[in-house]
Amino acid sequence: MIKNIKSPEKYQDLLKKFPKKRPILSQEYKDIYDQHYISNRGGNGFANLLSQKMESWMHKKTATISGKDILELGAGNLNHMKYEYSFENYDIVEPFSDLYKDSPDLTSVRNIFSSLSEVKNKYDKIFSIATCEHLVDLPKEIILCKNLLKKDGTFQVAIPCEGELAFKLGWILTTGIAFKYRHNLDYSKLIEYEHVNSISEIYTVLDNNFRIIKFKRSPFILPIKNFSFYAYIECKID
Repeated sequence: MIKNIKSPEKYQDLLKKFPKKRPILSQEYKDIYDQHYISNRGGNGFANLLSQKMESWMHKKTATISGKDILELGAGNLNHMKYEYSFENYDIVEPFSDLYKDSPDLTSVRNIFSSLSEVKNKYDKIFSIATCEHLVDLPKEIILCKNLLKKDGTFQVAIPCEGELAFKLGWILTTGIAFKYRHNLDYSKLIEYEHVNSISEIYTVLDNNFRIIKFKRSPFILPIKNFSFYAYIECKID
C-alpha cells in the first residue's frame, strides 16, 4: 500500500502542480508519434505484443467489478471490451478516433465522447486503464468522474507503476530497445511526454477525492514497491 496521504496542506501543494505542461517533442518525434501510438495500442511488433500481454493483468482486475451502465475513460482501441460481459450500456471517452474506428467492438458502444466534460449520464462503474498517468489536469478529471458516478458506484483505476524501478526497467528492456532499433530515437523522451503523473501522485489525488477500498500490485516480480509493473485501485464515494 502507498502511504495514505489525507493532509489538506500536502494535497494543496500537490494541486499546485496542475495543470501540468508536457515537454516539447522535437519534429522527429512528432513525425512518428501517431503511427507509433496506434502500433503500441494495437500490440504490433514483439515488444508491443509482450507489453499488451503483461497489461492484461490490469484488464482482468478491472473486470472483477460489473456494472449495467459503464463508462471507460481512455478506451483506446476498445481492447478491454472483451473482458466485460454483463453491461447494458457501455460508453467511452477517447479523443483519438483513429484508435477505435476499425474496432469490431465499436457496435457495442452506446456513446462516444471526446472528453469527460461532454458526459451527462450517471454510471454504476467508471474505470480507466493506463490512462491517469497521461492526464495533464488529473484532479479536474478525477472530480468529473466522481460527479458522474452513481451513489453506490465504483471507480476503478489501473495504472503502470510510473516513478518506480520495475516499470522503468521493463520499458527500457522491451519497448525502449525496439523503439531505438526502429527509429534510432530515445524512448525515454516519449515516456516523459506521455507519463506526466506518477503512481504516487495518482494515488494521492484518488485518496483525497474517494474512499479507497482496494489497492493491489501486479505480482511481477513481487507485489511491492519498485518490484511491480502495474497497480489497481478501487474507489467508492465517501
